[in-house]
Amino acid sequence: MSHSSNQSRRDFIAMSGSFLAGSFFIHPVAQALDLVGPKDGKMKLALVGTGIRGTTMFGRDVLRSYGELVEFVGLSDINPGRLAYAKKFIGANCPVFTDFDQMLKEAKPDVLIVTTMDSTHHEFIIKGLDAGIHVISEKPMTTDEFKCQDILDAERKSGKKLIVTFNYRYSPHRQKLYELLRIGEIGELTSVDFHWYLDVYHGADYFRRWHRRKEFGGTLLVHKSTHHFDLLNWWINSDPEEVFAYGSLEFYGKKGPFRHTTCRGCPHSNQCDFYWDITKNEHLVNLYPENEQYDGYHRDGCVFREDVDIYDKMAVQIKYKNQVQVSYSLTTYSPYEGYRIAFNGTKGRLEAWIKERQPWEEADADEIHLTTNFGERQIITIPHGGGGHGGGDTRLKDKLFKDPAMADPWRQSAGSRDGAMSILVGIAARNSIESGKPVKIADLTDIELKESGRGG
Repeated sequence: MSHSSNQSRRDFIAMSGSFLAGSFFIHPVAQALDLVGPKDGKMKLALVGTGIRGTTMFGRDVLRSYGELVEFVGLSDINPGRLAYAKKFIGANCPVFTDFDQMLKEAKPDVLIVTTMDSTHHEFIIKGLDAGIHVISEKPMTTDEFKCQDILDAERKSGKKLIVTFNYRYSPHRQKLYELLRIGEIGELTSVDFHWYLDVYHGADYFRRWHRRKEFGGTLLVHKSTHHFDLLNWWINSDPEEVFAYGSLEFYGKKGPFRHTTCRGCPHSNQCDFYWDITKNEHLVNLYPENEQYDGYHRDGCVFREDVDIYDKMAVQIKYKNQVQVSYSLTTYSPYEGYRIAFNGTKGRLEAWIKERQPWEEADADEIHLTTNFGERQIITIPHGGGGHGGGDTRLKDKLFKDPAMADPWRQSAGSRDGAMSILVGIAARNSIESGKPVKIADLTDIELKESGRGG
């Protein structure tokens, strides 16, 4: 690598150190949380939505890791059976509520955590903000542009803040890509190739659950790809401007060779590669089959049910305000899981092939290939962080519950604007598929788009 590249890295590291020592880059969302709050020093949490994400990542795991700093003062869900089990599983010593409004009134939390079905996020986010409470929302923030605008309006009116949990930003590998782009290792960024593959285990699971319906999850372009579009917005350091997309359902749903309501009791179980026995997972059984009588929800729905109406293959073109172009795709029936990404710049190219789930190869580190024009290829090895999502989960929760005021030199904390810009790409892609026309992001909400720099 050239002397100028080495110098730029040293300068950037030195600059980053000064930021870490002070508070220049403390995210305004973190400032707004003001966790000094109660006299006992504990943040009072309320959780709505006691499914798998609510009970584990934002329930039991939070209480186990940060119990000296936080306490649950209320849990809420429309399913009373699941709610009772969730309280025991989490280990919370607090009241439970099937009436969310009653919980807000009686529990008086400092922070509300929203982990309900995507299409209902806006309802609870807005009620929390209106009640004068800071809100932490599981991604995606919501599922369409109208609900998004309602959330933005509520936050402005309330004076409180919304945090969206983009845990992928916090993983060491993705942070390293951000650093390399910021110091200009490939010059001015011009385009990105980003292709994500969901395997026939994880990918298929979206077609068993409520995510299989557009009305509940907004398609995987919103639910799953919100992760990916947020990373792109963050890495590129600019707002998306225009989107054009294709998408179709060609593998799951009515395209399947046979079908049943659920995997349990299916007459085709011996011949179906996608047969899945939920009874082998005690936690899932306690959450879902044991409580189906309350809401009729089947966690092990058939992936070939005819009511599947989301896309299982998607291709998206995105143009950013700073003229960076992106080619993105999502495939949901791959033999392996992970993604390939390449950043093309005026001085070189950054590439990575991240294997997230594959049985034949386990790695404890990821690689980034940095190739400069007329130069050599350098392989940068990034060890995995502890915890889920490539180490992102633990670092995100440390920021939320352990030290919200910690410096944020890589801009990893995400607020409502970040949440909005991420879902708006997915919403625009879905609208483009349905209309056959490109969609301008500025036409979806009142957010004023911003152009930033391209690289270092």
